[in-house]
Amino acid sequence: MDKMDVAAWFKTLQDQICAGLEGLDGKARFEEDLWERSEGGGGRTRVLQDGNLIEKGGVNFSIVHGKLNPKAAKALKIEASEFFASGVSIVLHSRNPFVPIIHMNVRYFEVDEGSWWFGGGIDLTPIFVFEEDAQFFHQKLKEVCDKSHSEFYPRFKTWADDYFWLTHRNEARGIGGIFYDRLGEEEKISKEELFEFTKNVGEAFVPIFSEIANRRRNIEFTEKHLEWQSLRRSRYVEFNLVWDRGTKFGLETGGRTESILMSLPPIAKWNYNHSPEEGSAEFATQKFLRKGIDWVNYKVSV
Repeated sequence: MDKMDVAAWFKTLQDQICAGLEGLDGKARFEEDLWERSEGGGGRTRVLQDGNLIEKGGVNFSIVHGKLNPKAAKALKIEASEFFASGVSIVLHSRNPFVPIIHMNVRYFEVDEGSWWFGGGIDLTPIFVFEEDAQFFHQKLKEVCDKSHSEFYPRFKTWADDYFWLTHRNEARGIGGIFYDRLGEEEKISKEELFEFTKNVGEAFVPIFSEIANRRRNIEFTEKHLEWQSLRRSRYVEFNLVWDRGTKFGLETGGRTESILMSLPPIAKWNYNHSPEEGSAEFATQKFLRKGIDWVNYKVSV
């Protein structure tokens, strides 16, 4: 197994996920935009808009290579001149505010000094937190992780809690999930085993999202709910533009801007000093935007 085998599987994963999401949405179809990177490589950006379920969503595949500029090398804490990177990145913004924002990324990175690693994860950003959905989401991620190693879920869950944190707001972007990076540098696990874990993560995306989306997609909503959705989406924008390392790396290495920023929602709002009314569903959601909740063993309110 070499880097091109990994990239070929990522490309197939993009096809499978797009087909699954089109079936789930039932109306819209992905538009494909092929692009090339002048320094080496390119990708397939696929965006779905104005669907029955998905207001805006993107499923991107990329395979890029070439010289690694000093700024990017410093950020990665490596000394290398040549790099190869491939992966699939997904963000879905649903029309109904009771269906959460979901993100997944699976990627492979290799540098000329012989180093390689996998990275990725899945995380959920509900507009309104449903405790039973949060528990289901984390239980399924634990099952995925446990297929490979019993230590993966607690380790990657904590990593997600720390990574998807808006320091300037002192709150979580959502309810976390799993996040991992540079997997393979230190672990005494073969590349084949880590690739298998990456496959399990990628293939879990559509079934997990489909279950949660189908639970909530037909709930009636009001303008007040949409207002809160726009406010919560603004936090998503803030994280991606201020803190997300993937966004920074893509822009610093000459990635395609439209593809990198497809993760941003179609509509977001910043109301000055907004505070939800105490006792409201919006107020209840905010109490879950913190680190360390054990969702797998969480006792769901009746």
